[in-house]
Amino acid sequence: MNRFSRALGVAGLVFGVMSAGATAQAQQKPSAAAISTAKEILVIKKATSMYESAVPGLVQRTKTTLLQSNLNYQKDLNEVAAKIVKDLTGREKEIGDEMAKQYATDFTEQELKDLLAFLRSPIGRKMIEQEPKTIDASLAFMDKWAQSFAEEINGKFRAEMRARGKEI
Repeated sequence: MNRFSRALGVAGLVFGVMSAGATAQAQQKPSAAAISTAKEILVIKKATSMYESAVPGLVQRTKTTLLQSNLNYQKDLNEVAAKIVKDLTGREKEIGDEMAKQYATDFTEQELKDLLAFLRSPIGRKMIEQEPKTIDASLAFMDKWAQSFAEEINGKFRAEMRARGKEI
């Protein structure tokens, strides 16, 4: 899984957990002040790092797909890809704008102000600084755990099948 996809997955998990405890606004259009506060939160959380490579990444993926059936056009497709990246740079900000709107929808304006105050506090800054390390360590543990657990499950399958007189 590439880092962009993993980051989006982790972001989804983090935002999902945060949203689950939030007081949702009943499908009201969020205020400009709420969206602005949400954008500040995203800046503090360095959320752009999750999607800053979205445009070049998607252009590269499309180019790779096109190359599979157009190998003779590799030089042209490389040149076109560079042009498209240049032309579309900045569009990734649409992701940040939507994230801010989602925050502003899922949290009241006051909750966003409180969250922003927390993130600006010493413990909030520490959380932001430590969170990537904590998430990486947690993901590494989950990978190791899943591998070990899968081996245990495999052993149980083999033992049960052996008890039935069938070796697998």
